[in-house]
Amino acid sequence: MNNYFLITIVVSVLLFTGCQKDLDLIPKDTISDATFWKSATDYKLAANNLYYSLEDFKYSMDTESDIAFDVPNSFSNGSYQTSETDSKWSDPYVYIRRCNNIIEKAEESIIANDIEQFVAEAKFFRAYNYWKLFRLYGGVPLIKQVLNLNSEELYAPRATRKETVELIISDLTAAAASLPEQKNSSNEDVGRITKGAVNALKARVALFEGTWEKFRNGEDANTYLNIAIEAATTVMNGNQYSLFTDKGEQSYRYMFIEPGDDASEAILGRRHHRDIEGSTYNRWVSEGGYLITKKLADMYLSKDGLPITQSALFQGYNTCVSEFQDRDPRMSMTMIIPGTPVAQTWYPTEPVESWPFYPQRNANTGYTTYKYLSEDEYANSVNHNWSYDHHIIRYAEVLLIYAEAIFEKNGEISDADLDKSINLIRQRVNMPAITNAFVIANGLDMRTEIRRERTVELALEGLRYDDLRRWKTAEIELPQAIRGIKIVGTPWVDPIIVEGANRNPYGEDNWQNNTDANGFIIVESESGRTFDPQKNYLRPIPTKQILINDKLKQNPEW
Repeated sequence: MNNYFLITIVVSVLLFTGCQKDLDLIPKDTISDATFWKSATDYKLAANNLYYSLEDFKYSMDTESDIAFDVPNSFSNGSYQTSETDSKWSDPYVYIRRCNNIIEKAEESIIANDIEQFVAEAKFFRAYNYWKLFRLYGGVPLIKQVLNLNSEELYAPRATRKETVELIISDLTAAAASLPEQKNSSNEDVGRITKGAVNALKARVALFEGTWEKFRNGEDANTYLNIAIEAATTVMNGNQYSLFTDKGEQSYRYMFIEPGDDASEAILGRRHHRDIEGSTYNRWVSEGGYLITKKLADMYLSKDGLPITQSALFQGYNTCVSEFQDRDPRMSMTMIIPGTPVAQTWYPTEPVESWPFYPQRNANTGYTTYKYLSEDEYANSVNHNWSYDHHIIRYAEVLLIYAEAIFEKNGEISDADLDKSINLIRQRVNMPAITNAFVIANGLDMRTEIRRERTVELALEGLRYDDLRRWKTAEIELPQAIRGIKIVGTPWVDPIIVEGANRNPYGEDNWQNNTDANGFIIVESESGRTFDPQKNYLRPIPTKQILINDKLKQNPEW
């Protein structure tokens, strides 16, 4: 990995938070506009700071939905309450102000031609931070200039949902014109924003809003679906990205650890290096803080391309490993087959048989996560700072966006469009292609299969919560009980020897009594989960913001 870009980001943050001791006429804790903004390097340093607004890995990502679990989550189970403050509201506006400052200074600059790239990056990050607000809150106040204490915009009302998403798309369109096509692995600036990142985010935003509108009978659904198709097509036709296949049959797994950092599939990511700004999330995963649920496990197709409810290949749940047999290979690259030796934190040099209970893992759902587990011996054993990046958008998502947008716009999708999108993803893991004839012959539903493919390919990457809300299915999926492995009537109740001692908890009464009628673990019961469709599709605006600005109107029912 080339470290130069990460170093310059860190330097820029220090610069923006340091002091200029030899100047007497400016504040001691900030950089003066009178001495800064003179060179392209100044603008680049300012733009570097914006990269800290990129989302990093959080093991709470998909626990806000129904496919991952740690402990009961207030967003997932509907118990979330309004609060005075929320960093999800305030932090994006900090970066939006910084973006506005770069854009404004550039408009006054005599070196405009030399700083186009960094102004474009500022427009990208303004759009990105408005997207972080929009996806949770809907329409928000739109601030497009640097404000002072007397600015009327401080007390502006919320923009409409349409006005907000159109600003995001407009900024992304403008940014694309002045950015390079693709990262260059030999370039010191690997990791900076590219046209591909801009168009991939544009496709994500437009698909979100297009389907949000469609399933709420909005009149602009096809307008946004067309934008999603166009943006995804631009990325696909640019020939700058491709699916990561360097590790053969295990390429899907390795995409998420060190070998996949600079892969051609990586479009937008939060960069890491343990000697500069290391990642710590491998430890969260390896110690059992990010667990798969039965909902996700059951979504993986059998190797014949059929759901487990229809496939003759499905081996059932009667042994510790039977449900993993003859399944989509992504299943065993996302979760560990019980008893399989794997390298992980605390066991870095000699892989140890992995079981879903102490001392290696949290028993909880009984499924254990393999995705994101590092093979870096030094980091696993000593350093606990890993180098691999968090992939925010990768090429596989662009292909999935294309397929879904085509289907939702037209009510159908051709085999040709399936072949250049979903079937490329399936091909990487040697799964059979999906065709219209196969769907019809087996009584399947194309929309369900497109959504299934999206969920399993992007599992544990933090997109499921948004998907359920834009599809307007959260009110159906989220109130359901969260389940894990089947323990009643299976070998899980028998002694399993780990490190010379029986550490299997599943035979104990507290586990046996906490199962459903079919013997599957219930980790959060249906009675503890709810979703109010009049309320929970949007987050509440922090109450302190409404007290400051009475023109802000709270989201419905909050």
